[in-house]
Amino acid sequence: MTDQQRVICLDVEGVLMPEVWIQLAELTGIDELRRTTRDEPDYDVLMTYRLGILTEHDLTMSTVAEVLAEIKPLDGAPDFLDELRSRHQVLLLSDTFEQYAGAMMPHLGMPTIFCHRLIVENDRIVNYELRIPDHKRRTVEAMQGLNFHVTAGGDSFNDLSMLNAADAASLFHAPQQIIDDNPHLASFQEFGDFLAWIDGL
Repeated sequence: MTDQQRVICLDVEGVLMPEVWIQLAELTGIDELRRTTRDEPDYDVLMTYRLGILTEHDLTMSTVAEVLAEIKPLDGAPDFLDELRSRHQVLLLSDTFEQYAGAMMPHLGMPTIFCHRLIVENDRIVNYELRIPDHKRRTVEAMQGLNFHVTAGGDSFNDLSMLNAADAASLFHAPQQIIDDNPHLASFQEFGDFLAWIDGL
């Protein structure tokens, strides 16, 4: 077991919460919002597309926030996070936006989350602003620079740079293809197993 101070860095969507854009599609009935980075790997192209759909359907920031507030955590996620935070420092690292996080984080007990920002004018989402490129990996490296042992968990392609930079890392709720392509990473599907692995490091 490490004798360094530890920080646990976790992805949010797919690990603790459902995929937000897919949930937004289901709750609004706008199927075009189901498109994800698995369909369009260029994030800027994808976000431009998404913002166009929101404008086309006249969805204001207020309306989106109301819809997002209805999204509930994955089964077992709040208890897992509470247990984890009772004995470790935890940072949530997400490619979502602070306005979206503000609507969802109350369901998780308001943990610390680092994410991006939507640019909103007159209650309209007009653009987005990345906090910094590849912010998950760079946050892990910053924590290591402060002499923390970093354990990271995520589920998707956009988590891999973070996972590979961490001192210990695991996939959680990951698709089988990502598990198969990254045999060097531990992989779990149940919160209890994931927690036991973290505690055992």
